[in-house]
Amino acid sequence: MEERVNYVKRSQKDYSMSLKLQIVHEVERGEISIRGAQRKYGIQGRATITVWLRKYGNFDWENQTPSHMPKTPEQRIMELEAKVKLLEKQRAYYEHLANVSDKKAIIFDMMINLAEKEYQIDIRKNSSPEQSINLDKKKTKP
Repeated sequence: MEERVNYVKRSQKDYSMSLKLQIVHEVERGEISIRGAQRKYGIQGRATITVWLRKYGNFDWENQTPSHMPKTPEQRIMELEAKVKLLEKQRAYYEHLANVSDKKAIIFDMMINLAEKEYQIDIRKNSSPEQSINLDKKKTKP
């Protein structure tokens, strides 16, 4: 007698990290197949679990070998070169973000200057933090 599991179809946003890791762990240990996990957890597409296996699993999808198996020096070099390329891309991306944020800061500064001039009001605080502390001390001394 086969028990039928009723499930509610889900969207990608519904899956918690703990559920993803649990499914990956079960599939990698061989407790359940990808198709079985789909049925058990109500996951619509096969690719969803495959993506999780690639992201969070222990299988080396690049070389099609389990990651706990010893690698040849050539494989290790290729792996490190791929990591270097990835890190270079990430560095370039973060440098771009830093550049954009610097430009935004300059633009916001210009906008404040323009607003101060146009409306003849002080928007920026004119005293430094040390000066405001000294003013507080002077007020309490007399």
